Amino acid sequence: MIWVDEYNLLFFPIALGSGKRLFGKGTVPAALELQASRTTSTGVIMASYRRAGRPKYGSFMLEP
Repeated sequence: MIWVDEYNLLFFPIALGSGKRLFGKGTVPAALELQASRTTSTGVIMASYRRAGRPKYGSFMLEP
């Protein structure tokens, strides 16, 4: 198994229909922590993430 220590991602402000998955089926979930980010004058977001252990799951349900 290969572990990646850091992800450097570029997000471009365009619409491509349904989009493309970043990780394929069977990928083991892992938490990521944002290390740094900046936005260019054209709207591109450059972000750097590092592994942060196991993912924490929650809910988007509102409290009654």
